[in-house]
Amino acid sequence: MVEFALPKNSKITGGKTWPKPAGATDVREFRVYRWNPDDGKNPSVDTYYVDTNDCGPMVLDGLIWIKNNIDPSLTFRRSCREGVCGSCAMNIDGQNTLACTRSMHDVKDGAVKINPLPHQPVVKDLVPDLTNFYAQYASVEPWLKTTSPTPQKEWRQSHEDREKLDGLYECILCACCSTSCPSYWWNSDRYLGPAALLQANRWVSDSRDEATGERLDNLEDPFRLYRCHTIMNCAKACPKGLNPAEAIAELKLKMVERQI
Repeated sequence: MVEFALPKNSKITGGKTWPKPAGATDVREFRVYRWNPDDGKNPSVDTYYVDTNDCGPMVLDGLIWIKNNIDPSLTFRRSCREGVCGSCAMNIDGQNTLACTRSMHDVKDGAVKINPLPHQPVVKDLVPDLTNFYAQYASVEPWLKTTSPTPQKEWRQSHEDREKLDGLYECILCACCSTSCPSYWWNSDRYLGPAALLQANRWVSDSRDEATGERLDNLEDPFRLYRCHTIMNCAKACPKGLNPAEAIAELKLKMVERQI
């Protein structure tokens, strides 16, 4: 279970409890973090009751139902609803995950508790500010870098070399892993974090890329790579079943090998 950040000099206060929907025979309680930077109030946790017979089974379905039927001011990100875009990443019942792939029925006891991703500045309600996260991703230069002349058709790759990218390319940049990492909480200004480093290893491992040395040089820093302490929260949190800690370990090994 992870903590989430509060706006500076603030504390969570009791929020509003909305009435149960009239005529509903099966309801599920949702407790949702609320904060509006424009109203000058402290963050709060509002309580809603979702008519489960009138919406889909996922937590995202419940949030959409609340927004459409109870409180249109509730703010959150969503897009594909298929576990592909990563937009709806949030902390649900103490676990960073995707609201579109987490069933509200997986939360067995009590209310479904929903907070924004931990230790990130909050824009509003369940929307975190991921500016720094995306800047760190951009810093690993996540594109193919070559010096050889561009082939007429395509950069070719063997099946064996292609398989080396499995477990790396599937990352959807939802930030669930990085925002579950204590090392990232403490050093996010300098430590790149699990997501960016997994992407860095994806390009270092690509047989078609010709900038391996340059990429490793870019990571040679006491903080950018080496703040990972193999806590493994990242692997537990990843909704795609990836293992960023393993990718970081591979990067460290490649750092050693190039010095031998």
